[in-house]
Amino acid sequence: MGFVLFLMAALWVLGWAMKTPVRIRLAVIGAMYVVVILINLTLPETTDLRRATGGDVRPWLLLGGAVGLGFAYAALIGRLRKRTTPPAEPPARPDQFREAELNRYARHIVLREIGGAGQKKLRNARVLVVGAGGLGAPVLMYLAGAGVGTIGVIDDDAVDSTNLQRQVIHRDEMIGTPKVFSAQAAMAALNPFVTIRPYHRRLSADIAADLFADYDLILDGSDNFDTRYLVNRAAVAAGKPLISGAITQWEGQISLFDPAADAPCYECVFPDRPAPGLAPSCAEAGVIAPLPGVIGSIMALEAIKALTGAGTGLRGRLLIHDALHAETRSIRVHRREDCACCGAGPIRSSA
Repeated sequence: MGFVLFLMAALWVLGWAMKTPVRIRLAVIGAMYVVVILINLTLPETTDLRRATGGDVRPWLLLGGAVGLGFAYAALIGRLRKRTTPPAEPPARPDQFREAELNRYARHIVLREIGGAGQKKLRNARVLVVGAGGLGAPVLMYLAGAGVGTIGVIDDDAVDSTNLQRQVIHRDEMIGTPKVFSAQAAMAALNPFVTIRPYHRRLSADIAADLFADYDLILDGSDNFDTRYLVNRAAVAAGKPLISGAITQWEGQISLFDPAADAPCYECVFPDRPAPGLAPSCAEAGVIAPLPGVIGSIMALEAIKALTGAGTGLRGRLLIHDALHAETRSIRVHRREDCACCGAGPIRSSA
């Protein structure tokens, strides 16, 4: 009997090595088993072939019964699992939300000003964020959480330990990683239903036009005037609305610049760069940790309003927040006919 079992095992292993289908291997071993049963039932006990196969049919019948019970138990468990396992969620049509998305965005959908129609606008929207630093961190997280369908982020910097005091999208283990990829990981972990496009490079005039053309709305969280003026010029040329924010020490400001809707552009309000030393960077002057979160969250909020049409936005208004004295005010800003960017004059060069 032992020899026959060894032979069966050897055939199974050989079939596995030759990648023979399981059903064929089972059929071969089953046929062997039937032959052994017939030998032990029909041949005399003194026959060498019967003695070689055990000489007694009863152990073989017990073995067959045990194997049969095992297969029956496995089949029963499989049927029970099919009954208890919920069916896979069918893929959503482009104009419909999955059940998981409806649950995720339920707090938006019940808002009268957004509702299902507004949430669909967010899902179909394409937003580009310039900068994945202090302002970009809350902007990106809230846009991803809100369900903006496609989010691009461009930045050439890498995560540094000095960033972690305020750039909450990054983590300590991401130090040395390009910020766009660190941000992408955090956003994907927050919401797997959004598409994230990281651009690990510095924004330049030669790529800005093609890049901006692919998005509906631009958000600028950059930390230098050269980039802000470049972003503004590219947004004006592309006819795209621009939400721009800036922070330093305890103060921040934000506005929606949109000359295509008769609102001023950034250069209408800030026609000239400040003199050296008058607007130091955060590295030079410092910045209180939660301030980027405050201004960046307002930027994300204004983006959601602009995309869904909810409420009154900051088009034509400049919001100024003084965190040290807990004061927020807004002032009216207007287009300038002599603006070198969006007025009658020529568009200023990128120098």
